[in-house]
Amino acid sequence: MTKADIVAKISEKLGIEKGDVQETVEAFMEEVKNSLENGDNVYLRGFGSFIIKTRAEKTGRNISKNTTIKIPSHNIPAFKPAKVFVEGVKSNVEVKEEK
Repeated sequence: MTKADIVAKISEKLGIEKGDVQETVEAFMEEVKNSLENGDNVYLRGFGSFIIKTRAEKTGRNISKNTTIKIPSHNIPAFKPAKVFVEGVKSNVEVKEEK
């Protein structure tokens, strides 16, 4: 599902113009992004949390030059779904068999 699909579904469900829904969705995403960039986590009860995770420093390899490089510790954005969200997916989505 894409952002356009989400906008279309919300517009259809609520009877609001697609342009207005798109502005709202984009404003929401911008606020989440700004909060994380400012070091604040975003908690949406019943849905999940957008959090900042810290990756530890580690040693990597540059295989083209056959050298080791030090990758410094850094922060990354992450999403942690709420328990009810996880349970809903577990109970409603069939497990796909690997071939």
